[in-house]
Amino acid sequence: MDYNDIDILFVEDNLDDAKLTIRALKKSGLANKLHHAKDGAESLDFIYCRGEYASRSKIRNVKLILLDLKMPKLSGIEVLATIKADPSTRSIPVVILTSSKEDPDIRECYDLGVNSYIVKPVESENFFHAIRDLGLYWMVLNEPNTGA
Repeated sequence: MDYNDIDILFVEDNLDDAKLTIRALKKSGLANKLHHAKDGAESLDFIYCRGEYASRSKIRNVKLILLDLKMPKLSGIEVLATIKADPSTRSIPVVILTSSKEDPDIRECYDLGVNSYIVKPVESENFFHAIRDLGLYWMVLNEPNTGA
């Protein structure tokens, strides 16, 4: 896989949720340029071209980050805070995709600059439609901020 050609960074530690999300994105034709990171630390290594991703070029960063909150090593909130505090990554849209409806989580994510906060639907048909619509909006309809 060419890590320099990734459009979507999907960060999810639950493999069942990851499979469902990736399948929904594939059915929508949006998973060809997706990379799945299994925890927060791996996601930051990918974004900042560290560790196993050291050979990845920082010139072209991802277009969208789908980020779970409750993860090992670094939480989604810690990852979000890092991305939004850094001028070189601040403009990358970050969508929280989580099962947490807790008001403090929602408030903190928006305070940190998240672009959208989506609670995963439990029912699989609703989940598929939510992921499809999410992918189409951010990858097709949305005009990205091209300034860093």
